[in-house]
Amino acid sequence: MPSTSAKFSIGQLIHHTLFDYRGVIVDIDAHFRGSETWYQNATHSKPPKDSPWYHVLVDGDELATYVAERNLEADLNLAPIRHREVALHFDHMENGTYILRSKAN
Repeated sequence: MPSTSAKFSIGQLIHHTLFDYRGVIVDIDAHFRGSETWYQNATHSKPPKDSPWYHVLVDGDELATYVAERNLEADLNLAPIRHREVALHFDHMENGTYILRSKAN
C-alpha cells in the first residue's frame, strides 16, 4: 500500500514533469479527493488515487491545478511564482519557499 505522507509541502516550488510548468503548492490532500468523472476526463496517466495530491498555482498563468505527487519534482529555479493568488496564500518568500500568511482571529 502506498504511503500517504506527502513528499512536498505547502509553499514549496514544484515542476510538473509531464506538462513542464512551474508552480507553488497551496494545499495538500493525503489522497485524491476529486470526482471520478474529473479523474477519468482530466488525468492522462491515471496516477494513483491513494497517494498525495496537490493544489498548485501555475507560474505565469491564472490556473490552479490539482496534481498527483508522482507528476511533480522539486523546482530548482527559486524565482518567485507569478500568479495573482500568491498574495492570498503567502506573506513572502524565504530561501526559495513561500511562507503562509498569518491567519487573523
